[in-house]
Amino acid sequence: MMHSDTYYFDIIRYNIKKHREAAGLTQQQLADKAGITMNYLAKIESKKMQRGCTVVIIGRIADALDIDIRELFKPLDK
Repeated sequence: MMHSDTYYFDIIRYNIKKHREAAGLTQQQLADKAGITMNYLAKIESKKMQRGCTVVIIGRIADALDIDIRELFKPLDK
């Protein structure tokens, strides 16, 4: 089965937000740790963003959250 781009974006945005909140970090704090702007992180977490971000950025976010990058690709809890 081929999933839509939105499906993959939703998995990543959901997992970033879930792990960020579990770590007790604001968007600004996570953005600072990942070396990106808060505005960019907010766009990644927002359903309005329908363009991707690079694997490098996802990796930097995972590093900033101190988690394995694979955690950000786990399917959504249904």
